[in-house]
Amino acid sequence: MPDVKSNQKPFFSIVVPCCDVEQYVRECLDSVLRQPFQDWECLIGVETSKDKTEEIVREYAAKDARIKVFTGPRSGSCSASRNTGIDLAQGDYVIFLDGDDTITEGCLQRLHDQIAERPGADIYPCAMRVFNEVTGRDEPLRDNYPPDFSGELTGPDATVMIYKLHRDPCPMLQLSVFRRLHLVENGLKCLHGLKRQDSEFAPRALYLAKRVIPIHEPFYIYRIRANSVSMLNKNTGYYLKDYSGILKSLLAFHAKVSREPGFDRRISEFWAKHWLNWICYYWFAPRVIRGTPRARRREALKPVFTDGFGDLDRLSRAATRPRRVAALFVKLFVRNQFLAWLADAFFICIYNPLVGIRDSARKAQ
Repeated sequence: MPDVKSNQKPFFSIVVPCCDVEQYVRECLDSVLRQPFQDWECLIGVETSKDKTEEIVREYAAKDARIKVFTGPRSGSCSASRNTGIDLAQGDYVIFLDGDDTITEGCLQRLHDQIAERPGADIYPCAMRVFNEVTGRDEPLRDNYPPDFSGELTGPDATVMIYKLHRDPCPMLQLSVFRRLHLVENGLKCLHGLKRQDSEFAPRALYLAKRVIPIHEPFYIYRIRANSVSMLNKNTGYYLKDYSGILKSLLAFHAKVSREPGFDRRISEFWAKHWLNWICYYWFAPRVIRGTPRARRREALKPVFTDGFGDLDRLSRAATRPRRVAALFVKLFVRNQFLAWLADAFFICIYNPLVGIRDSARKAQ
């Protein structure tokens, strides 16, 4: 736990999960320390590392009281460090920065000035620059909102906008600045142990926001590297456990909010399309069926429905007919091990070819 606390709340709390990033963490922390805007605290969560990551961050903390270090056991995920960082944060706004990434020169001042012009929004979506260390090239700028949009949205309206614009919106937490009280008051935490925790966290955080103001500041530089958690071991079936937890949580979230007065039914349509696609892709894509034993896929999918299929049925009602039929075969796959082969046959022979033809037609338009 950090042993130094300031009596004055900083404007930004920068939460930095770190594990085995000795090669990158100095660059990460230097990008914060070089900022002309100095009203920040940096909360560094170090999970048990095999290199000198902890030694390096403690070196930085010894020189600057705004840098505070906490530790935890190795989990293979950013979730625990991010959650502890949220608990410890004192700033008005929270920024999530991974220990192998950096922020752009002078960005904190620009973010502060734009937030000060329209303060109090729950989320300020920004933009992200991406450097692919594997190819040595910059990739296209990531921004979920139209670059010329300067308005203000509710969380539900923002949800509708990004799903209309993007077939697969980028869910990364690092794209946004969050009002700390939005995270605290809504109990917004990352699911422990997930490697793809953004996919579960982002839809909930966005929907629950009362005010969303996109400011398009490309403040974050995301590094794609060959030995990162998100890149390692991407073999067939690697993310089954992750998406099992993600889907269980999000289906329950939809079931809850869709019963509230004034719920926008378009959101169910977008979520149904997106989340049912995850099941079809991660459990029933041709390469997954060929490369991952059926028993393993069934065991990974069962936990999604430990409370029954009510949440899936509620979401499926908003889906297109092909996805509703797909949901029926998903239920068959989970319920009956002796007929699970029939679900695989449906996806291989009917659903996947149909979706492939439709997607090709869309790209040609």
